[in-house]
Amino acid sequence: MAVSLASVNALDHDAFTALIGPVFEHSPWIAERTWAQRPFASRAALHEALVRTMVAAAEAAQVALIQAHPDLVGRAARAGTLTPASTKEQAGAGLGALSTVEVGLFDQYNADYRERFGFPFVICAREHKKDAILRAFPVRLRHTRTEEIATALSEIAKIAGYRLSDLVEEAPPFTS
Repeated sequence: MAVSLASVNALDHDAFTALIGPVFEHSPWIAERTWAQRPFASRAALHEALVRTMVAAAEAAQVALIQAHPDLVGRAARAGTLTPASTKEQAGAGLGALSTVEVGLFDQYNADYRERFGFPFVICAREHKKDAILRAFPVRLRHTRTEEIATALSEIAKIAGYRLSDLVEEAPPFTS
């Protein structure tokens, strides 16, 4: 059940971090650093503030954020240890019903990607299905590490936007 934006704006630091922190995979520091910017005029304004915090962070923190994401169709997915949000997102992209050949492709692409960049491949699964994701791997493997950090952060911003939409109701328009 989504909470109102007014309720979010009224939360103390710890409660805000507990509620909003999971929007960014295992990275509550983004919510912690954004809390002081309350009140937010809209859910979009909250999202923009969170993304600004992410983008303003040092590269090491950004890479740690990317590394906090699971491999698509990886060990965590197979073991059932993904966060509920990641489980739902991967299933929605059709990643829960793959052939043995497709699982092998994901395994190889994940390994190649991690070897090249040092972090997992991140893509907004809500905007893609399995075939599009598989096509994206070889394209993104041609990127530089700098380009791929930027691409991963852009995808994380999209993921966070969807998760925030699930969590926080949009504020009703102001009427006089």
